[in-house]
Amino acid sequence: MQVLPTSLQAVKLIQTRRFTDSRGWFTEVFNQNTFATQNLPSNFVQENQSFSTKGVIRGLHYQLGLPQGKLIRVLSGHIWDVAVDLRPSSPDFGKWAAFHLTPPSLTDPLQLLWIPEGFAHGFLVLSDSAEVLYKTTNFYHPAGERTILWNDPTLNISWPLDLLNGIAPLISSKDSHGTLFTQAELPPAS
Repeated sequence: MQVLPTSLQAVKLIQTRRFTDSRGWFTEVFNQNTFATQNLPSNFVQENQSFSTKGVIRGLHYQLGLPQGKLIRVLSGHIWDVAVDLRPSSPDFGKWAAFHLTPPSLTDPLQLLWIPEGFAHGFLVLSDSAEVLYKTTNFYHPAGERTILWNDPTLNISWPLDLLNGIAPLISSKDSHGTLFTQAELPPAS
């Protein structure tokens, strides 16, 4: 397993080691001991899967009280995945990073994205459809659920809407009524 740094100190791209032969390939996606030795979370309590069509934007979601770290991987399709650091004491506070995530091919490695607690998360589906699987470090806590507007002017995230070939983004009612970053209730400083 290779842990790759990103422009946000706490967010990591993870590439698994793949064993290939004439039949195909095998990879170990998660191993509690390996993750622990790499200073990654090794205790996940929930696994979620979403299916979305082209142009869907989900997010920017986060939880207060029971924050969730997320280990994300794409099973099918192509997404543009975004992490925003909401931790007031972080040197990356208010910064975002984005990643093109796709499933592995015969030549491309399997990539996982680790987004720790204290981050908002969202993604845009760039393919006809996409299935996303993510493990979380905490249970879903509806009372703590919060949303920051995907197109918040302060964050100024450069969503690649031009790759949708004229399709308008599809945003849920909940997400379209998210909060501005400057007015968002943020995780407590640690």
